[in-house]
Parts: sequence; C-alpha cells; structure tokens
Amino acid sequence: MELETRTMKRVMARLVPFLMFCYFIAYLDRVNVGFAALQMNKALDLSASAFGFGAGVFFIAYFFFEVPSNLLLERFGARRWIARIMFTWGILAGAMAFIPYIATWSGMSNAHVFYTLRILLGVAEAGFFPGIIFLLTLWFPAKYRARVVGYFMAAIPLSTVIGGPISGALLSLDGKHGLAGWQWVYLIEAAPALILAFVVWFYLTDRPVQATWLADDERAWLVARQAQERKHRESVHVFSVMEALFNPRVLAVALIYFGANATNYGLSFFLPQIVKSFGLTNLQTGFVTSLPYIVGVISMLYWGRHSDRKLERKRHVAIALAVAAAGIAASAGLDNPVLKMLALSIAGFGIFGCLPVIWTLPAAFLSGAAAAGGIAAVNSLGNLAGFFGPYAMGWIKDATGGFGAGLLCLAGAGLIGAAAALLLRHDTALEKLTEPQTQDREDGAEVVRS
Repeated sequence: MELETRTMKRVMARLVPFLMFCYFIAYLDRVNVGFAALQMNKALDLSASAFGFGAGVFFIAYFFFEVPSNLLLERFGARRWIARIMFTWGILAGAMAFIPYIATWSGMSNAHVFYTLRILLGVAEAGFFPGIIFLLTLWFPAKYRARVVGYFMAAIPLSTVIGGPISGALLSLDGKHGLAGWQWVYLIEAAPALILAFVVWFYLTDRPVQATWLADDERAWLVARQAQERKHRESVHVFSVMEALFNPRVLAVALIYFGANATNYGLSFFLPQIVKSFGLTNLQTGFVTSLPYIVGVISMLYWGRHSDRKLERKRHVAIALAVAAAGIAASAGLDNPVLKMLALSIAGFGIFGCLPVIWTLPAAFLSGAAAAGGIAAVNSLGNLAGFFGPYAMGWIKDATGGFGAGLLCLAGAGLIGAAAALLLRHDTALEKLTEPQTQDREDGAEVVRS
C-alpha cells in the first residue's frame, strides 16, 4: 500500500534517529561509570563491592519512580516530560564529577556521596526508556514494532562502541585544569543531555493527530490504523492501569527482562575492568570493550526485523537469551584474552538481540494508560537486575579475586529468562490485523470494510 509505505517512512525518518540519539546520550550517562571506575575507584577508595552497589543502586530508585513517571508522561505528553527528564539527569550526571568536593562540603564519605548521586540519577531518569517505548507504540503499528524498537535500542551497544573509546580518551585528560580524567568523563558526557532537553521540547510531537509535518492523507491513515489496532486489542479485554501492573503476563515479561538485564548490566559495568586486566592502556581498553557491542548492534537490527517478518516473539527471545548465557558461561572458563572476547562477542549477539523483541510482548495486549503503566512496570521490575547484577559481580569479585564465578551467575540469570520466555502465554493473533479493503457500491463510490 503506497500510502502506508510513504507514511511509515516519513514517521521513521522523523522520530527514530532523533530518539536513538537521545537514548545514546542517556545510556552513555548511565554506564560511563564503568569507564570512570578505572581511575575513580582508586581515587575515591571504593572496593569492587562498593562500586557494584553504587553502580546498581541507580536501579532501585528507578524501580520506585518508573511507573509514576510513565503515567505522568501519558498525561502531560512525551515532549514536556522527556525534556524534563533529560534536563534533570544532565545536571546530576555532571555532578558526579564533583564527588570529592561534595563529600568535603557535606561531611559525607566519598562512597556515600557516590551512592546518593546514583540514586538521584535513577530518580531523574526514571520514565525515559519506557516513555519512549510507549511513544513508539503510539506511532508505529504492531508489524513495525520489533524493528523500530531495535533501531531505537541499538543506541545501547552504540553507546559503548562509540562512547567506549571516547571515555577511554577522556581519561587521558587526567590533571587538566585541576580535574582528574574520570571527572572529565562525567562532565563532558553530561553536556549533550542538557542541550537535548531544549531540542526535545521543540522537536517531538506527542501523538499522530498532532503531526502537522505529515500530509493530511498520511496523518489520517496513521490515526485510523492505530485506532483500529487499539479497538482490536480492546475487543479481547480492556485493562485498567492496576490490572496491567499486576497482570501475570506483565510480571512474566518482567522476569524475562530481568534475565536479559542481568546479563547486560552485570557485564557492561565490569567489562572495562575485565578488559583492562589484559594489560591494555585506557584507550585500548575502550576499543576492545566495544567488540561485543558491535556484534550487539548487528544483532538488534537483524533479530528485530526477523521477528517482525515471522511475527514470532517467544522463540526469538528465548534463543537470543540462550546464546547470551552460553557465551557468558564460556567466557568464565577462558583465560586467553582473544578467546574470552570471542565468547563475550557471541554473548553480545544474544544480550542485545532479545531486547527489542521483548518489548513487543506487552504492547501486543495493552493500550492507553494501561500500556504506559504496564510497560513501565516491566521496565522497573526488570531493571532491578541492574542492581543485583553489578552488585553480585562486585561482591563475588571481592570474595574470589576473579570474575569467573560472577560471570556464571549472569549466565544463569539469562537461562532463567529464556525459560520464562518459552513458558509465556502470548497470543500472536493480537498483533495481526486484517488490512482494510474496499468494495464498490452501485453508485460508484467506495466504502472501507475490515
């Protein structure tokens, strides 16, 4: 259908690259702590377990504020709320550079200031990711969602592919203008979020009906198509927000996402330290660390499109998580740097390949405010793994002196997520919508029927 093709190309070109760049900055500000740790841990006298706790406590705050934040986004609109999120997280991300000064001023220890700022950063950023996922469900029909979420979430591995070498290079600014290299990492990488907050305010459009940048026929088609899909879902069941939050399928998807995030965050926060132990410089560490994430970019783009083409979700999630678990488990038993990175690159395919497909699961049966709340619930519960994964890795590293046992724990979490995906009850019929057809009337006019 020419109108559909033209409309979706225009929507994709308008929204996806911009939202992808916003998430790139968000994720970079979230995980650059892993690169800063190469200097920061020694400067602040943080043990591996203290660092793991501080890196992960971000997600505890995230857990409590995700659902309220996403419901406010649904009420006030994505443009205003995402701009607010980016501005506040930009300020707090930059404040991480001043931990020693804040500690001196407040009388708190460096560790407690580190924990406090990570908690506040989690509060500030809560709602950003599920808000974007919810926004994408408003703009893209079901058959486009896995690939579009894949394009958007490709910012996760790209933040390390591009940001890793940048963060490694910024560490070399150590001593410039009286600041350590890890402080420059936080300061410079926080600035784009502050700038983008103002761009979001003027650039984003909340809903298709408001899209003056679409032609009239394009806007009318998209509004009608999205309304038709929503009616199709709600013909089965209309969920309230509270029903969505405690729905067994929502909780099951959250368990799957927990397993995926345990592999992702547990590895990403400690991978720079694993690679650094090979005897590399900070800059070399940044480049080598990016290898699993290069594979991850390819995986997200390919696996999401493959899932859309087959309109199959459960096995795509389970296979990817099984690959992630196998790669991480294999890396735990390898000492050779080349073989270890090969295993972790294979894991990267699974870690990132499953993510865009996971988000098609709640969007298939939830709509409206229930979708906003349900998606936020999946994200907040699943992101608790962002606390437990890094904290477990740090605690096990302090206890054993190595990363092997911690990597096996991450692999186990991935297998749990794969099993949950296979057991999930998912009705693919809710994603299938009969295309509108036309039939001729006797007077020569056309009417649309479904």
